[in-house]
Amino acid sequence: MRTLFNGRSLLAFLHDVCAAGVAWGTLYWLRFNLEPTEPFLEDLWRTLAWILPLQAGIFMALGLYRGLWRFASMVDLQRIVVAAGLGAILVPLVLVMLQLQAVVPRSVLILYPIVLIFLMAGSRFAYRLWKEHRLYSPLEALGEPVLIIGAGEAGARLVKELARSRQWRVVGLLDDDSDKRGRLVRNVSVLGPIDELASWCEKYDVRKVIIALPAANHVVRRRVAELCARGGIEALTVPSYDELISGRLALTTIRNVELDDLLGRDPVVLDSAGLAEWLGNRVVMVTGAGGSIGAELTRQIARFRPARIVLFDISEAALYEIQTALVDDFTQLSLVAVVGDVKHAALVEEVLAREKPSVIFHAGAYKHVPLMEETNAWAAVRNNAWGTYVLARAAAEARIEKFVLVSSDKAVNPTNVMGATKRLAEIVCQSLQGSGTQFVLVRFGNVFGSAGSVIPRFREQIARGGPVTVTHPEITRYFMSLSEATQLLLQAGLQGRGGEILVLEMGEPVRIVDLARDLIKLSGADPEMIAIVFIGLRPGEKLYEELLTTEEATKPTPHPKLRIAQARAANQDAVGQMVTWCESDRAADDAEVRARLKAWIPEYSPPAGAPVKLIPTASRDESKPLPLRGRRR
Repeated sequence: MRTLFNGRSLLAFLHDVCAAGVAWGTLYWLRFNLEPTEPFLEDLWRTLAWILPLQAGIFMALGLYRGLWRFASMVDLQRIVVAAGLGAILVPLVLVMLQLQAVVPRSVLILYPIVLIFLMAGSRFAYRLWKEHRLYSPLEALGEPVLIIGAGEAGARLVKELARSRQWRVVGLLDDDSDKRGRLVRNVSVLGPIDELASWCEKYDVRKVIIALPAANHVVRRRVAELCARGGIEALTVPSYDELISGRLALTTIRNVELDDLLGRDPVVLDSAGLAEWLGNRVVMVTGAGGSIGAELTRQIARFRPARIVLFDISEAALYEIQTALVDDFTQLSLVAVVGDVKHAALVEEVLAREKPSVIFHAGAYKHVPLMEETNAWAAVRNNAWGTYVLARAAAEARIEKFVLVSSDKAVNPTNVMGATKRLAEIVCQSLQGSGTQFVLVRFGNVFGSAGSVIPRFREQIARGGPVTVTHPEITRYFMSLSEATQLLLQAGLQGRGGEILVLEMGEPVRIVDLARDLIKLSGADPEMIAIVFIGLRPGEKLYEELLTTEEATKPTPHPKLRIAQARAANQDAVGQMVTWCESDRAADDAEVRARLKAWIPEYSPPAGAPVKLIPTASRDESKPLPLRGRRR
């Protein structure tokens, strides 16, 4: 009843009651050929006196006046059908129960609900059409003209949303499907194929194009981006399939075209049922949770409704940021945020004993190659190798079900300290296999958008007007999107049974200079005005990266983007010597670090000219357990 005190709701209520009266009276009128005689007119008024209050009560009971006519939808139509249907059932019952001496033709009883539905629903949808036309049609001439690439479901939804926009006016769609040409998508014409982009942009004075192809491969996106770049047109896009699946963005979210849109690959097909069974209702711990990989990994894990996620990171600010983001996006998710260092054995043990995780993803590491190569080599060993040992040993003693190490393609035939320490971390995990915990090692290359990647640096240089600095004209790297990398990491963790090194299918290597040129075009800058300068390889950098050593072979897995590397056996002596060395209170210099790594990892090749000490390496007494100072018994 309170809703009827609202002026608009009261008008809607009176309209519907009048519609019921008009439907009943009109059918009487038509039944008697527009000339009802006096007895029948008296029956009409006598029945209306009971039908209108009955129908009014049904309308109010079904809550027909909680919504606005301007937003009339199928839900409103369903309620109207139910109201008319109840009226059709109850009206004859009431007339019989009251024993009214009135003649009611059968045709009136049968047609009454149909006419009532037509009057009530027709009025609402007519009002909505009028309202939207009145609000948005005048704005069509004011919005900036825009073309949409793709006349599929995504394009149709985008046309619908932009029809209400004050910013843009859709002048047409382009699609390579010849069957769609000349058709209308929500009253907007499909003009022609994508290759005619330049001519249509010129005709309609279009300066922005939106790519509405979320499932399209990178070849199509690159073709559109290149067509836009040639004509000086800004390319925008809806989210990719991966972004939609991850739940991070809605289909109608429009953003700039990024490099990973042009260099992306086919969407990752996840074993969602298997992951839900593996991670659902379990405690999962992620180290380095505040970093790029760790943060995205926690978002992906949260989708499978774990019992709790333990966020572990040494950076307070990064940990707070990901914790806040997860609380906002997953309101029912249980979180524990731990500020700590994986090298702190007592803290690691206490966290594992308290939280009892079933799975640990170890994503915490120092990854910046030049920074770790000089001055910080000792820190790289202690964090990447010793820190992995402390965590992995504690996981083995706590009988954690599975430990997933996030490794790197730089661990293959390493030429830098960072890559060698990641290979040493792999050896640590391999040496602990058989302890009851399954250690799964996953290698992949560079990730778009990760902290320390070359892309943010390029953007800063382009914003300043150049030059863009590239180390070498032929330097290449493997790239994948952050979403794809973390999804494949989860899939690898699910499939791994322990001891193996899983390698992600990284596609074809990409020349960094090509990335720089693409980014200049996407930024809207003039490629002729932004210079690219080659500055030479930085300390520890390879000209190209490898995913497997020459002595390693691979075999396929059930997932097409994952392969298993047949790696070398773990060097137990190397692990024991590394542990003893890292427990010392002194800090080793870069030359000593390289010498130790070279002794433990034969495939490690320090860069020419880098200082390396000659250090004898004694074998460890195999009868003694691997030491771990500070371990509580």
